Amino acid sequence: MTSPQDLLQQLDAQDIHYQRFDHPAVFTCAEASMLAPLPVGLPSKNLFLKAGKTGRYLLLCLPASARLDLKALGELLAIKNLGFASAERLLAALGLTPGAVSLLAVINDRAGLVDVIIDQTVAQHDTILCHPLVNTSTLAINTGDLLRFLDSCHHPARVMPLPCLPS
Repeated sequence: MTSPQDLLQQLDAQDIHYQRFDHPAVFTCAEASMLAPLPVGLPSKNLFLKAGKTGRYLLLCLPASARLDLKALGELLAIKNLGFASAERLLAALGLTPGAVSLLAVINDRAGLVDVIIDQTVAQHDTILCHPLVNTSTLAINTGDLLRFLDSCHHPARVMPLPCLPS
């Protein structure tokens, strides 16, 4: 698995610029919102889902305040039994623990089992915030650069409006 330091070296090698913010460990969006100074960018969250019995996974990025409608997403993507993946599956597939889920983690998906979906609202912002494989740091990365990084990891992002429940 790629270490956080190796990831940063990969980003540098690909000329992907980022602003790094180190902070105490955060496990939820609510905890992250308490950080000062807040990184520039739309507060977002990442969800790691198991795509039924297909053996595949979804890594979603959506606004932090959004509540995903899991049933509607399953219907939209024609995936039966879509649900949250266990901590064990997250560790096996992406080398992460809960609280550190990040789009950047696809660098560890050497088996090619993870599909990336970014909510259209998030993708429309200039900057996306990502943990660099640990929840004690946050990177503010230009959206175009992040999409380029995902492509380089053979995980092109699908950008679409994700179905959310009313707040």
